[in-house]
Amino acid sequence: MTDFLLLAFIFLCAGVISVPIASRLGLGSVLGYLIAGIIISPILALLHVDVIAIQHFAEFGVVMMLFLVGLELEPKMLWAVRAKLLGLGGGQVGITTLVVMGLCMAFGQPWSIALAIGLVMALSSTAIVLQTLNEKGLMKSDGGQSSFSVLLTQDIAVIPMLALLPLLAMPELMDVASDAVAHGADAAHGGDDHSGEGDHGSAMSLVEGLNGWQTMLVTVGSVIAVILGGSFLTSPIFRFIAGAGLRELFVAGALLIVIGIALLMSLVGLSPALGTFIAGVVLANSAYRHELESDIDPFRGLLLGLFFMSVGAGINFALLSENLGSILGMTLGLIAVKALVLLGLARIFKIEGADKWLFALGLAQAGEFGFVLLSFTVAGNIIPTSIADILLLVVALSMLLTPALFIIYDRLIAPRYSEEEAREADDIDADSNIIIAGHGRVGGMVARILRAAGHTPTVIDYSSKQLDMLEKFGVKAYFGDASRPDLLHAAGIHEAKLIVIAIDNKEQINEMTHYIHTNHPHVHIMARALDRNHVYELYAAGCRDIIRETYDSSLRMGRSAFEALGVPSDKANDMVAVFDQSDREGMVEVADTYDVNISPFENEAFMAKIREVAPRREAEVREQMHKILQRNSKGEEQL
Repeated sequence: MTDFLLLAFIFLCAGVISVPIASRLGLGSVLGYLIAGIIISPILALLHVDVIAIQHFAEFGVVMMLFLVGLELEPKMLWAVRAKLLGLGGGQVGITTLVVMGLCMAFGQPWSIALAIGLVMALSSTAIVLQTLNEKGLMKSDGGQSSFSVLLTQDIAVIPMLALLPLLAMPELMDVASDAVAHGADAAHGGDDHSGEGDHGSAMSLVEGLNGWQTMLVTVGSVIAVILGGSFLTSPIFRFIAGAGLRELFVAGALLIVIGIALLMSLVGLSPALGTFIAGVVLANSAYRHELESDIDPFRGLLLGLFFMSVGAGINFALLSENLGSILGMTLGLIAVKALVLLGLARIFKIEGADKWLFALGLAQAGEFGFVLLSFTVAGNIIPTSIADILLLVVALSMLLTPALFIIYDRLIAPRYSEEEAREADDIDADSNIIIAGHGRVGGMVARILRAAGHTPTVIDYSSKQLDMLEKFGVKAYFGDASRPDLLHAAGIHEAKLIVIAIDNKEQINEMTHYIHTNHPHVHIMARALDRNHVYELYAAGCRDIIRETYDSSLRMGRSAFEALGVPSDKANDMVAVFDQSDREGMVEVADTYDVNISPFENEAFMAKIREVAPRREAEVREQMHKILQRNSKGEEQL
């Protein structure tokens, strides 16, 4: 028990310390976990910890992650993106496999081993790429969506790969292939790193002793069983569990489904992650989908972090130091090959600008399934252990380098494309006394309302895509940075009656407000406030027509809440109007003490004023609301 607690303490300490530091440095959580594993690897070695066994346990985090990914995918959606899955994803897997296979054969490997290596290296890291894209907010970009399509294809492709690989087993070639490995690899390895993998032959299996075609039939049958079970058994199971009314039983039921599917896949020699992924897709339309997500996600996060730490801790530095040049060359060569293939596909599928580099660099690594497939190939006499050991290092190093590739994209490539894609501001020839700065979800609605009344506001927006979309609908707008004084002058600020500042950058809103209030005091400024403190900042800048972007919708929700509690609509309106008036007057009362140069919480005068005004205003509002209810109630009784 003490050994287990000590090991858990070491891993948790490493993750809790390393990941926040890495995230603050912009390296991402995945690299933080990998670095944490590398740092604690000497401690684990001193304690004689079997890192490979921990890695096998932690792989269940990948299993859970793919189950959750599958839950997000509806079969209809998969059919809708079939072109990208087959063309973009299928092209990446097929072309990369063939290129890597050709290079391996050029270096003397037999075709069967070369093909197996090509299949392993064609895959990318679903865990790293998806997590990094989500953290950086790039998932919805064209490059992010294309990357997701390729990763999804790769995950699906593992099924035929695992069915094909046993057919490549050629034990008589093992010695020949081993001789093609650089001198010193066997000595450095010593045959210890795959003690965990070597047990596959003695483990329970439903396909042991079957030939290739029989294995394939059992495998396909198991996949069909997962699909049918997910479609017809999940709802009855959860209805039965719901009868107990215990939350922990739902968690147990969710884990039961995932572990049961993973076990079945393991028994037929398939990747458990792929089985749970298929089950997730089947359950995407289930009424219990969100329950499954919430129950499994905490386990997924912890185990995925443990998996990456075990990858970092499992790096064989002795073998790496013996073959540093060749292993580093193979790693960089693999990244270059995959990036070139992806750039070619990006050109064919019209992924342009910075998105093509996000797509190419993001998927240029090998993936976590490489560890699983290499273990499978060693156990099946497909790839010799000596080669697999070096390939494991290539996979791990390429994954370690992936955050660096994203940093290159963020700091070198994306800024350059942003500059290149910037266009000159349009010449504004409109004749209008209304200017709207920003045509997003706020400014766009204001513009529609004004046009409906016959006005023709001059709309300025800094998003080329937004303006291209508006042009398709026949809406005239001008490109440019509305915070620039020269552009405001061109838009007619000196003759304007009204300017609506609806951009979503707080600093730019403040600067525009201050400039217009100072230099064009005749113009009525209506400014969008992003939050309550922003109201005070705009008030200090001279604006007196400030619209909090969520305030009116919140008032409407408050009115609806009263109505839901049985208050008639007219009473609810009066009560909300009382609150609205008091809130606005209270903010004006406090505004003069606000100082834009210090934090509100450090401004003693501001905080003291709020402590004075808030209780008084709240009591006044409560009293007035009570009078409204009493007055209306008496009126109804008299009627």
